[in-house]
Amino acid sequence: MNMIAKLDTDITPDGPDYDVVRQVIELISEEYRDQPSLEAIAARLNQSPTQLQKTFTRWAGLSPKAFLQAVTLDHAKRLLRKEEMPLLETSIEVGLSGPSRLHDLFVTHEAMSPGEWKAKGGGLTIRYGFHTCPFGTALVMVTERGLAGLAFSDTGDEKACFEDMACRWPNADYVQDALATKSYAERIFQPGRWMSDQPLRVVLIGTDFQVSVWQSLLKIPFGKAVTYSDIAKDIGRPTAMRAVGAAVGANPISFVVPCHRALGKDGALTGYHWGLTRKRAMLGWESAHA
Repeated sequence: MNMIAKLDTDITPDGPDYDVVRQVIELISEEYRDQPSLEAIAARLNQSPTQLQKTFTRWAGLSPKAFLQAVTLDHAKRLLRKEEMPLLETSIEVGLSGPSRLHDLFVTHEAMSPGEWKAKGGGLTIRYGFHTCPFGTALVMVTERGLAGLAFSDTGDEKACFEDMACRWPNADYVQDALATKSYAERIFQPGRWMSDQPLRVVLIGTDFQVSVWQSLLKIPFGKAVTYSDIAKDIGRPTAMRAVGAAVGANPISFVVPCHRALGKDGALTGYHWGLTRKRAMLGWESAHA
């Protein structure tokens, strides 16, 4: 009983762990320009770096370093887009040594360079094509880096499907080129061409949280399904089912990143951006090929 009482104290807002986490969040939020190390933060709070890392990660679902990167990235986005600050000045303003570190931060967390992000796809060429597939018509979108988008439409709705996807990168140059996307469509929808030694290259563009959800989706075995709750637990955010559902719905590479394998509570199909009928068809098709 005494042990339970102690644990309850530690995990409540009035407990010592919460106070430490609050201080870390405040320190990083106010002093992110100094890019404080874990050791420096721990010293300020009279904590062991190892224990501080464990405590903060348990509470926040990410490490102090990851939280610092998220805060830095958020401020960099504001300076680049809202204040139109140049890359060099932005990197210095957020406490990074130069544009190369800002570039690395964006590529790691946004799958694109800061310049590409600021431009909303400006300077990026996206080739697209419509292809017949087991689930109607597939819109395949690729860049020189790999598959960037996969969507579905019914006959006659191709234009609306394209516009829905293109709004994600409004300033990109779009080139209709079915020949360039044909090989991707064939690899995606022909199980005989799925080869583990030749993985399909994909470009995931989203927030840290979204990418973590999409990476969790990629772990779901072919022909199986999990609940939003399972995904939330897998990414270390067990109470974030609603946010997980939103991230699943924002997945830009349907089927390949298998958002159709995510189900609601008690196995309910819930919504699907491309229609519940298509979701049922995908699950049935996979069961037949499993």
